[in-house]
Amino acid sequence: MAILDILRFPDPKLRTKAVPVERFDAGLQTLIDDMFETMYAAPGIGLAATQVDVHRRVLVADVSAEKNAPWVLINPVIVEKDGVAVTEEGCLSVPGFFDEVERASRIRVRFLDRHGEPHEESFDGLLAVCVQHEIDHLDGKLFVDYLSEAKRQRIRKRLEKERRQPGRAAVL
Repeated sequence: MAILDILRFPDPKLRTKAVPVERFDAGLQTLIDDMFETMYAAPGIGLAATQVDVHRRVLVADVSAEKNAPWVLINPVIVEKDGVAVTEEGCLSVPGFFDEVERASRIRVRFLDRHGEPHEESFDGLLAVCVQHEIDHLDGKLFVDYLSEAKRQRIRKRLEKERRQPGRAAVL
């Protein structure tokens, strides 16, 4: 397994719409394992393949405190939304920034697992928020798109400034 590089906002590759997975081969299994290792190391609770510059419809998530409840959703489609939740979100591609985002509080998702088997599951709470956030990534959308233009520009400028400073890494 390997820890993959995570693209950072405003990298234009984060706006790429991911294509559906069609082959469930060893390469896909390695990608999934590497995504989990990357997500846990970051540390995060979700990661979309787009964030690691692989533009396929794959996301991994684990919102458990013990990091023992992993989910793999391939070609996910939200088929039902219900309720409203306003939660503070952050993003591994937008390190150090958090803001409130409004999303559905409950969702039903149709997806394939890592072996290509079809599933349809209902999610609520933090897992529902996480899955919606990661599906947005697969569609080329970031949580900052829910913020005002002024906030988005401040975040962009600060991250670009941090990137230009030699020897300084962005804080996760």
